[in-house]
Amino acid sequence: MANWPKPNWKGRAGEMAATFMIGDGLLGLLRPRQHVALWAHEAMGTETLVAPFRGHPHRRRAYAVVQIAAGLWLASRQRP
Repeated sequence: MANWPKPNWKGRAGEMAATFMIGDGLLGLLRPRQHVALWAHEAMGTETLVAPFRGHPHRRRAYAVVQIAAGLWLASRQRP
């Protein structure tokens, strides 16, 4: 059996979080009203998180830009 290096679970978790942030940010940037509406009702507690964005697509877009930038930064920090 080959002597493989141990998996970097911290790096994998960081990259998964970055992927989520970038994807969620893109959806919020491109379709802010639809994205917020999807999570606004009976969505396992996310109603409170999206409440500040209901009726404010520009606010959601601004948050999306921050989310994408943070996701890209986080992804750039991960090492194999």
